[in-house]
Amino acid sequence: MWTVQIPGWKELKISYLVFDYNGTLAINGKKIPGVEPLLEQLAHELEIHVVTADTFGLAAKELEKLPCTLKILPKENQARAKQEYIQQLGVEKTVAFGNGRNDRLMLKEAALGIVLLQEEGAAFQTLSAADVVCHSVIDALQLFLNPKRLIATLRS
Repeated sequence: MWTVQIPGWKELKISYLVFDYNGTLAINGKKIPGVEPLLEQLAHELEIHVVTADTFGLAAKELEKLPCTLKILPKENQARAKQEYIQQLGVEKTVAFGNGRNDRLMLKEAALGIVLLQEEGAAFQTLSAADVVCHSVIDALQLFLNPKRLIATLRS
């Protein structure tokens, strides 16, 4: 479990990191360089989950060496399926990462929602559902290795 007190907001007690795949951990179906060692480091404290429509069909191959649980979703009702996935884990213990319109519900409901504004862009509805916007997944993962950055962003 990873814990941080955000002054003027809330205490986060996180057990799960839940990621979309394309546009979040990957671009054009390929893992973003540098993401693997950060996920491996965070996996010592947190369970890592990837919930994806797997647009390029490469998620299983790209993630096979990483300590994570992969869930590939059917094409229908993806936003609701992602939301239900984090509900099953426990929204109060979950950080959700995404960029697509189908990520908006899980980002809004998670204890902490982080939207990534990378090469693929981000849906406006997802931007407005998030608590934090990061330039890259590397920057977002660094928030958990350097929690004072997250405190500086969210305190009120």
